[in-house]
Amino acid sequence: MKNLHTILYSIISALLLLSCSPTETTIEIIYTTDTHGDILPFGFITEKPTDHSMAHVATYLEHVRDTSDNVVLLDAGDFLQGTPAVYYYNFVDTTTTHVVASIFNYLKYDAITVGNHDIETGHDVYDRVVSQINAPVLAANAIHKGSDEPYFKPYTIIKKGGKKIAVIGLITPHIPFWLPEKYWEGMEFEDMVEAAQKWVDFVKKEENPDLMIGLFHAGYDYTYGEANADTPKNENASMLVANRVDGLDCILIGHDHKYHVAEITNHKGNKCHLVDAGSSANMVGHVTVRFNKENKKSIKSRLVEVDSYEPSKRYLEIFANQKKTIRDYSTTIVGTLKEDIYSNEALFGSSKLLNIVHRTMLKHTGAEISFTAPLSLNAIIPKGDLSIGEMFNIYKYENTLNSILLSGDEIRKYLEYSYKGWICNPDECGHLIIINNYNRVKNGYFNFDTAMGIDYTVNPFKPYGERVTITQMSDGTPFYPEKMYTVAINSYRFNGGGGHLTQGLGLSKEEIGNRLVKSIMRDLRGLTLEDLQETEEIKIPTYNNWKFVPEDRVEPFIKKDSSILDNAK
Repeated sequence: MKNLHTILYSIISALLLLSCSPTETTIEIIYTTDTHGDILPFGFITEKPTDHSMAHVATYLEHVRDTSDNVVLLDAGDFLQGTPAVYYYNFVDTTTTHVVASIFNYLKYDAITVGNHDIETGHDVYDRVVSQINAPVLAANAIHKGSDEPYFKPYTIIKKGGKKIAVIGLITPHIPFWLPEKYWEGMEFEDMVEAAQKWVDFVKKEENPDLMIGLFHAGYDYTYGEANADTPKNENASMLVANRVDGLDCILIGHDHKYHVAEITNHKGNKCHLVDAGSSANMVGHVTVRFNKENKKSIKSRLVEVDSYEPSKRYLEIFANQKKTIRDYSTTIVGTLKEDIYSNEALFGSSKLLNIVHRTMLKHTGAEISFTAPLSLNAIIPKGDLSIGEMFNIYKYENTLNSILLSGDEIRKYLEYSYKGWICNPDECGHLIIINNYNRVKNGYFNFDTAMGIDYTVNPFKPYGERVTITQMSDGTPFYPEKMYTVAINSYRFNGGGGHLTQGLGLSKEEIGNRLVKSIMRDLRGLTLEDLQETEEIKIPTYNNWKFVPEDRVEPFIKKDSSILDNAK
């Protein structure tokens, strides 16, 4: 009997030992980024179905979860800005659980990094939404002012398949250059490379994870905006972190709306996978990590187009009420347009689209001159009833409004800087507008300011610094280079966005602040909406205050570039 017990004990022990022995494990990591309110397969601006949305992502996620028990779901930020869907829950219905929080919770996200456009909604919005999301919201380099304590969580630990997975979140530190301090009050933003090194070292020591992931809201190209690898607090430092900070197995990024899959060899000869999944839920990043019996990792990363998947029926059922609520709001009529509005006109001369915005800027600030840029390309607002949803084609972002003092000479230099990034010498490059390989305006059309309140011409055939000629104020009075004028600009520009004031005019942040005349903490779209609602029939101002010259020389290039942009996808 004793021998039988001994044999049974040996068998049981062997089985237990076998069950506890190391086995191969596969972890599937899915991530989204820069969804910008594309939560349903319906365009609340266009009133048409779309082939990309979080409903499509839900279907792909269901497919992956059907084939694996070890799925990690992450998001790299910018989920609170971009469409009427999120605007409604940001600023109109502020008591119901935010639709984005409900989606993150329904899909069971494991971690989320906050983005700059999330911060742009203001403390009242993002603090509320963060409190409603079940998953940890990360940003290790967004710290409480005057301390080293992160405002959001710096990292989280996820356990899947017996493996310990660390996720460290970082946000672009350029927020103070774009947004008024009211939006990020109480915070400071550390350099990404320095913060990454600090937290990677900490997590290694304290957690000893099997896998370390960076979840960054910052882009791939660290040279963007004339920066370089040594620029302090680089806006897009994800590649720099991959190269300079050892210990991260993969970095999942956002912010730049680009697509990248790369394997980086860092300064110590170790590999780091870097994935950039674009924007608007067109694609997801999918990283597969396999651990062998010795716990060594092999990693494969790819991008998946979700438009090949049908929207999740269950998802659509769950969020049907929210869709109806948002649609009721977005289809509310503002007024009636008597003529079509084309956004691309704003690239070639005084336009109906920007005239509407300029009028609001001048009215609410009392400024003499205003600067604004086209915030949409290839948008057509047809004549007839104008809805709240279509207002997002007139003004896309939740910028607020400021006015500052600039001299006449600074105003001309400001425009020189703006057009420098917009135009090229047609005789040299064959175009008027700088167009890249995707038939899009290069460098970001949202940085190409035009002016209202002054009459001026732009000669692209002349060298930089001599292209802009200001002839007079638009009311017919003289324009003086030495005189100080009150100029209306949006909050993005006031805080240094685009470099017009800092690089173009050489003003310091302190000097810009000293020149502030008025700050209106209302989003410019909302102000424009209220102005349009004052009359049933929308009156579009016809200023016609600027043009390209010589007209006979630029006309064929305008026709050529207009056709290219109008037919671009």
